[in-house]
Amino acid sequence: MLTSAAERKAETGYRIAPECPGAIASFQLPATLGFGLVTAPVMYSCEYDGRHWGSRQLLEYGPLQIYPGARALQYAELVFEGMKAYRVGHEQPNLFRAHDHWQRLANSSARLSIPVLPEDLFLEGVEAMVRACAPFIPRISGRSLYLRPFVYGTEPGYMIRNSTTLRFIVIANPVEPYASGAMSVAIERKDSRAGLGGTGTAKTGGNYAASLRATSAAGTRGHHVVLWLDAPEHRYIQELSGMNLFAVIDGELHTPALDGTILPGITRDSLIAIARRDGLKLHERRMEIDELIGQIGSGRCTELFACGTAAIVAPIRQLVDADGSAHAPKLLDVLAARLRESLLSIQERRAPDSFGWVREIRIG
Repeated sequence: MLTSAAERKAETGYRIAPECPGAIASFQLPATLGFGLVTAPVMYSCEYDGRHWGSRQLLEYGPLQIYPGARALQYAELVFEGMKAYRVGHEQPNLFRAHDHWQRLANSSARLSIPVLPEDLFLEGVEAMVRACAPFIPRISGRSLYLRPFVYGTEPGYMIRNSTTLRFIVIANPVEPYASGAMSVAIERKDSRAGLGGTGTAKTGGNYAASLRATSAAGTRGHHVVLWLDAPEHRYIQELSGMNLFAVIDGELHTPALDGTILPGITRDSLIAIARRDGLKLHERRMEIDELIGQIGSGRCTELFACGTAAIVAPIRQLVDADGSAHAPKLLDVLAARLRESLLSIQERRAPDSFGWVREIRIG
């Protein structure tokens, strides 16, 4: 057993604060998790001083000290990821597509001119959290440890430029799937989430802030999420604020092509790979919302679903337009259920991983 902070740092490469073991030992996993409601008792932190990443440590979860003028607060200088660790039927937990999540964080950072966090530090942070939180990674299929790595600017000032100092933090939440049951989706005809040349392909806080007005309004009308359309014409389908859209049309799978406004979903990419492996005909193309509504009405579009790290694969019950008209495909959770099980069985290591997506984390 480690007996001092110096010894703990020597073994792990990062400092473990003395209060962490007690915080972990006293944590109890509740029966009901929700999504993001239960917070792991520790967090990983690494700071950037303008030249080097250093000051790496595992801390007890708690409030952050930040200057009120920090650019993360004043100018939304923040990028983040959402990824999961699993421990279903295995003693050793595993991450899913960890390298791809780092790559997307690197791409998001580059879009905001934030220095790219090295991959080894990203992996150290998420793996430190997986090891520390291993006792309370849910062991039930469909549940997981959701990891939220993020980088934000800490330097205060009002000049429109990047911070010279940054902080990388990883927090975690034992979770159930984000969406349960079939979703009602509101078509947004006025507000826009992202335009060409903007930050739509980056996972940054400002994109989500731009979505809140329409999403909140849709929620008051009884819908789960908003379907975003292109900024210039409100004609072409983009995404659903954290989820990508799929449609089954004439027995084939269709999804909007990545066009410079859509976040490249890792779950989306995984489903495309699985669909192609299974011989499904798949189209990545520009999709018009009115065409899709017509295809639902004619019966050509038989099923809709969304996907994302948090939601996994979520069936869509109906699309509801701004005038209140509802458009419901005749099938619900048929191909979606098949793809969800195929993906989840790889994530939970119940099926062979022919794609090399799974990374096991040794905890002893």
